[in-house]
Amino acid sequence: MGRISRRSLAFAAVGTVAGALTLSQASASASRSGRPEPVGGAAGMRGMWIATVANIDWPDKPGLSPDEGRAELVALLDAAVERKLTTVFFQVRPTADALWPSPYEPWSEWLTGVQGRDPGWDPLDVAVREAHARGLALHAWFNPYRVATHDDPDRLTEDHPARRHPEWVVPYGGRLYYNPGIPEVRAFVQDAMADAVETYAIDGVHWDDYFYPYPVAGEEFDDDDAFEEYGGDFDDRGDWRRHNIDLLVKEMRERVRAAKPGLPFGVSPFAVWRNKGTDPLGSDTRAGVETYDDLYADTRTWVREGWLDYVVPQVYWHIGYEAADYETLVAWWADVADGTGVDLYIGEALYKAGDPAQPAAWQDPAELSRPLTPCDGHPQVGGNVFYSASHVVSDPIGAMSRVVADHYDGTARAAGPGGVRQLRGRTP
Repeated sequence: MGRISRRSLAFAAVGTVAGALTLSQASASASRSGRPEPVGGAAGMRGMWIATVANIDWPDKPGLSPDEGRAELVALLDAAVERKLTTVFFQVRPTADALWPSPYEPWSEWLTGVQGRDPGWDPLDVAVREAHARGLALHAWFNPYRVATHDDPDRLTEDHPARRHPEWVVPYGGRLYYNPGIPEVRAFVQDAMADAVETYAIDGVHWDDYFYPYPVAGEEFDDDDAFEEYGGDFDDRGDWRRHNIDLLVKEMRERVRAAKPGLPFGVSPFAVWRNKGTDPLGSDTRAGVETYDDLYADTRTWVREGWLDYVVPQVYWHIGYEAADYETLVAWWADVADGTGVDLYIGEALYKAGDPAQPAAWQDPAELSRPLTPCDGHPQVGGNVFYSASHVVSDPIGAMSRVVADHYDGTARAAGPGGVRQLRGRTP
């Protein structure tokens, strides 16, 4: 998700839930035969993100053996069950790569340490099977346009699409991105994502907050040639860029529906569409980033027009934060989603709990739990998703345990065979 530091965490020792598939049963074909009966819906959305880029949540480091990688992944799923969650959002395409044997893009370097090296197993297949065995829904999380977290094309595999089509790529802010303004790029990234959608029994398709990249001071995203060639009748480049992302959203939803009718497609945007000072339709906030103007993502329109099945705004601020108050943003999003048929869930900043670099509010174990009560006051809000999985496991200052106790009908079990280690008072 947006600009969040890596954690340092040893995974808790969690056992396998009774009746779950053993690791040896996780063959490469069983998760490909179609979707199971709906899972996790009765309790509402109680989700967590499993981030793989830069090994934020999983795997703990590149180069693990297949058995070690499976064990760590299963531990995260067990933790979700112990925290009474219903859904995991598993990042399977972090940087124009894949955590499954993709015919379009190379194996992710976050698996083996070397982009393109076969890890010897299929993480997406195992994740789907093991999630379903535990009654969890699994949404495949894709990043559409990020190519690399560095700006050196020579570090990509020789057959990487970005090297075969250098004209598709824009270096910006020390990273590489596909250019959203090129129609061939838009088609290609959809093909790459659709392969996983069509092949695996996933329960949803999920994007995060990266479209055009977050602004970098003193730099311009160089899409002059694309604008000249494909800008058409657009006089304003910002309008053209938003049009490009609108097309990506609409076309991908159509592809998902064509491949698997009923499979939900959702996005987790930065929570501020526009500030009220910029646009009277915007939220009463003063955030430094506005998705409409800075990321060229017109997230409000996507919801109002019903181009999404669900939206998970990242409301990563505490109640009373002057520039972007949690309650203010939840109310704004509830109003946006009202009557649209688009499900609304709220993204929660678990990663801030207990972080000494954060404001004093985040040192209170109740800060994460407290905002869920105003969510209950908005019938449009169908649940919450926590960033991120490693913090769900480590439970900084007991914040996640407090959520479970206050809102999820009982407390999490104490450490023991098959249980999550309770790490109250410890930071990751």
